[in-house]
Amino acid sequence: MPAAPAAAPAVAAETAPIGIAVSRLAVTTEDRTGYDRDKFRHWNAGLNLTDGCNTRAEVLIAEAVEAPAIGPRCALTGGSWWSYYDEQTVTSAGTLDIDHMVPLAEAWDSGASAWTAARREAYANDQGQASSLVAVTARSNRSKSDQDPAEWLPPAESALCRYVSEWTATKLRWDLTVDENEQDRLFLVAAGCTGTTVTWETAP
Repeated sequence: MPAAPAAAPAVAAETAPIGIAVSRLAVTTEDRTGYDRDKFRHWNAGLNLTDGCNTRAEVLIAEAVEAPAIGPRCALTGGSWWSYYDEQTVTSAGTLDIDHMVPLAEAWDSGASAWTAARREAYANDQGQASSLVAVTARSNRSKSDQDPAEWLPPAESALCRYVSEWTATKLRWDLTVDENEQDRLFLVAAGCTGTTVTWETAP
């Protein structure tokens, strides 16, 4: 009887000081030609295909400071969340956005334009690394829009090191590039983040 095929080896997470992690990002010119948000399917059925919750709801449940009640069709009531971009406590799930740490348009510019539709869907719904999707106030998310750190940083000073760390982790996870202005800003912020590390795991 033939032996069962060996399971694929697990990908080990990597950790590096923030400046070293930023230096691992390849630098290239960005190109938004052909971008369409609809090329990134979201929100899909999430990790649990039987719970009636899509990716957005699953992220809200996972990131709640106080757990919401989960009703029929994954309706969320109650609960509370901490929006670290602007240091706001939020008590209504409907006023939160789920931010793609690296926006879809920025991902397209940085390498996702060459991906398959399935890989773009995996990116848009990535719950394999906690930093990829984050629940924040709609105001802060819409202020950020599709801008990279050279153009936008969280208004809360306390958020800067975490934000740049998570941005870098997401780009490393998905093998996305940076442009020169983006790299300069990442290094500038990282210089003030002594002791901060970046941890990432390469996306499947």
